[in-house]
Amino acid sequence: MKFLSLIFGNLRRKKLRTALTVLSIIVAFVLFGYLGAIRAAFLAGIDVAGADRLITRNKVSLINLMPMAHLAEIERVEGVDMAAHNTWFGGIYQEPSNFFAQIVVEPEALLELFPEYVVSEEDQRRWLATRTGVLIGRGLAERFEWSVGDKVPIMNPLWSQQGGDPNWVFDVAAIYDGAEQGVDTSQMFIRFDFFDEARSGGQGLVGWYTVRIDDPDRAAEVAVAIDQVFANSPDETKTEPEGAFIQGFANQMGNIGFIITSIVGAVFFTILLVAGNTMAYSVRERINELAVLKAVGFTDGGVLGLVLGESLVITVIGGGIGLALAWLMVSAGDPTGGALPVFFIPLRDLLLGVLLIFVLAFIAGIFPARMAQRLQVADALRR
Repeated sequence: MKFLSLIFGNLRRKKLRTALTVLSIIVAFVLFGYLGAIRAAFLAGIDVAGADRLITRNKVSLINLMPMAHLAEIERVEGVDMAAHNTWFGGIYQEPSNFFAQIVVEPEALLELFPEYVVSEEDQRRWLATRTGVLIGRGLAERFEWSVGDKVPIMNPLWSQQGGDPNWVFDVAAIYDGAEQGVDTSQMFIRFDFFDEARSGGQGLVGWYTVRIDDPDRAAEVAVAIDQVFANSPDETKTEPEGAFIQGFANQMGNIGFIITSIVGAVFFTILLVAGNTMAYSVRERINELAVLKAVGFTDGGVLGLVLGESLVITVIGGGIGLALAWLMVSAGDPTGGALPVFFIPLRDLLLGVLLIFVLAFIAGIFPARMAQRLQVADALRR
């Protein structure tokens, strides 16, 4: 308690300077939390990607379609437990800014391959019984206020129906939830049987294959084996882990992780200079007082701890308030109105934020604290 009263007394000495320093740290940690949520949104699905799932696509590009005949060949590869095809639909709901993933799938295979999509038995039966039915995520349903039974018009310049009509109408038959935080619930899944029968062309062609393997430790081996099956064929393939496939989508907009890390690094470097400058001024202003403390019995280590304690109190208050505000603001909802697939601060980012509080406190305070520790009483009192 003796040291705490000294620490808070020193911090109250220059109230405006202390307040501005704490406010700067609060802003830095609010930004840190928000950027963590944005990073999680752009990389949604990577952390929850199945270790036992591979993606097989056309070697040239994802937009190059592949024949459905590949499915049987893939399932015959040793180590493959199950495979299913998927196709990107890419339609527009009302206006292009209402973007969300629309994927054509085989319903039974999707539900078996992706246990992280939680669908009630009633919704499953309804989807399987409705040829024009779609399965949508809870986040997508909340974004557009859709519910089971609603009709959703989608205009698709990529896939038109027979006769050339680009307008499709689907029935919301089921809604899925994520089994854990981080599961993308902003997607729409369309039944392949209806799509393949109604589309004007491309029957029998699909976009990519999701492959479940027996042993995740053999993922690289099985991936090579699948690609070897189609080597030197008109439709050569590239097989990779599901996480790498999702990462490839994210990287089309740039290295999101590096960009966000660079921004956070620049912000914290600036805040480090601000906090360090505050502590350095605080020590220089109290040279005589620190000398008196040493003269009355304070050890060098005690003075060192006193200055580091001041730095710790400032950063803990600012960082704690900043992280709490970031968590509250992010918990209030996606500021884009649902355009992001997920929006939350991952636990690892919160823990990293706590660690950064103590790192910032130490680095900002260690140099002024060492200066106070080395202070000679006689020299200081003569100033």
